[in-house]
Amino acid sequence: MTSSLPPLAQALSGALGSAAANSISYPLDLVATKLQTTSSRRLRGYRGAIRLLRHVLHTEGLAGLYDGLGPDTASTLISKFLYFYFYTLLHAIAARRRAASDTPLWQAMKRALTSPTPPILLSVTTELAVGFVSGVASRAVSTPLSVVTVRMQTANEDTDDENIDDERSDTEKKAKPRIESSPSASEVIRKIYAEHGLSGFWAGFRPTLPLCFTPALTLLLFQLLSRFQVRRRALSSKGRPSSAGAFLSGATANALAVAILYPLLLAKVRVQASRTASADHRAATMTDVWARAVKEEGLGGLYQGLAAQLVKGFVNQGVTMLVKQRIERAAVRLYTGRK
Repeated sequence: MTSSLPPLAQALSGALGSAAANSISYPLDLVATKLQTTSSRRLRGYRGAIRLLRHVLHTEGLAGLYDGLGPDTASTLISKFLYFYFYTLLHAIAARRRAASDTPLWQAMKRALTSPTPPILLSVTTELAVGFVSGVASRAVSTPLSVVTVRMQTANEDTDDENIDDERSDTEKKAKPRIESSPSASEVIRKIYAEHGLSGFWAGFRPTLPLCFTPALTLLLFQLLSRFQVRRRALSSKGRPSSAGAFLSGATANALAVAILYPLLLAKVRVQASRTASADHRAATMTDVWARAVKEEGLGGLYQGLAAQLVKGFVNQGVTMLVKQRIERAAVRLYTGRK
């Protein structure tokens, strides 16, 4: 856990922090998704990200950088609220059971729901198990909105690839800006249902369940890094981690977790962005995505768009933990001030 507050308070602070971070970093998320699904070889690395940003601004305007922001923010609020709620609750129950093994499960659950539980670091296995269960619960609810978001972000992908690969001069391209309209969320929802039925809204859910380890691994690394910072500060002056420390710990933890599990993330995005079934009428699978990536790009194809994803994750997770920490501190001050 990141604090001793009850599950509901941590869930609210985590959800609000994640929503704020998502709004700030959304253009980076859009670029990362497009880089992960594009077939253009000119869109590689940081230069490709900058080229893609310029192209989106030229063809769709500033609003194009926020295509799908509504569904994605809703998905973030729901998934992060559920994740932090279940994670805090299960973590508190495990901590209380470890402290007093003879405590009945129902009593440990009741105390975990209503009383503060001091944040302690459980075993690595228990930490990952608690995080995985919480991730599955949150992902099961938020996946439909995630699929809609990815579809909206990649709606003009084919046209974008053709235009970016076009070798016209920059002067000619800037002479007549083209503002292309993107489909609305309702249009995307109808199209997904027409192509794949209800199951299409959970595309990539089962094969990428290991991705549920990402937030668990992130929080585990965050707690380890935070404790390391606290020990360093205890040896110097202050014992409480600073806002900058919370930002750096959260950002670094997320970057490490994403780098470890990135091939799974790439497969999830491409499966969700898939609009048509294959020649044998079979929907694209995770192994299909990996096989095609290795065939076209080699092993490096499994990490296409990693740089942009790391930058986006660095900003997103850093802001999330920073805002979450600020909200929790305000809640503690409000609670202690009333007593």
